Amino acid sequence: MPPIIAFIAMETPMTPTASSVTAPPDCAVVELRRYTLHPGQRDRLIGLFEREFIESQEAAGLAVLGQFCDLDDADRFVWLRGFADMASRPASLGAFYGGPVWQAHRDAANATMIDSDDVLLLRPAWPGAGLAAPAPRVAAPAGTCAVHVHPLAAPASDDLLALCRHTLAPQLASAGVRQQAWFVTEATPNNFPALPVREGESVLVCVAIFADLAALDAWAGFGPALAPWLARPTQQLRLLPTPRSALHA
Repeated sequence: MPPIIAFIAMETPMTPTASSVTAPPDCAVVELRRYTLHPGQRDRLIGLFEREFIESQEAAGLAVLGQFCDLDDADRFVWLRGFADMASRPASLGAFYGGPVWQAHRDAANATMIDSDDVLLLRPAWPGAGLAAPAPRVAAPAGTCAVHVHPLAAPASDDLLALCRHTLAPQLASAGVRQQAWFVTEATPNNFPALPVREGESVLVCVAIFADLAALDAWAGFGPALAPWLARPTQQLRLLPTPRSALHA
């Protein structure tokens, strides 16, 4: 699949400019983005991303919630991007991808990527289950992130969400998790088609931040508890926050 878009035409004067909007205080819509990179290119992309693509996206009304190295794949970069809602998503993405920062650095970014289309469009699984706008970034973010993507046989049911909210979330808290968030598929069709997302599938996603890798690896996970709802085995990601990730322990 091709890397991220090379150009977005600005089709309407109502699209906000980078100086006219700010990142949303809370994110009702989140993208989980997983990029496959050319060998040896991850550090180059992270450096470019953290120098050029954090503040410029947030100025366009996007929230850069966290970015990570995959501990089990040296050529995988994972990040989370938030939006106030689906209605604001096209204008914010248009402002960034049509703006001067992306136009100046898109070729360098694209050159690091084999595939940037592994994207899940998500919403919080229940009120308060999501991630807030970026926290203050620190010089050396600590902790390790676990992201579990549970492919579902059908859209998340009330029984499944009740299990997650009232049983599994407290289990995570008792296991020493520092932060957690739960998401399900955002069913609204992709309203920015220049950036593909995975459609036609239902998922449950859990994001959990642990103090360190030992704490993450000691956590047994949910195992059989979710088995009745799953269409396929769970995808488990072990992630390390990059130097300017807002999501960290």
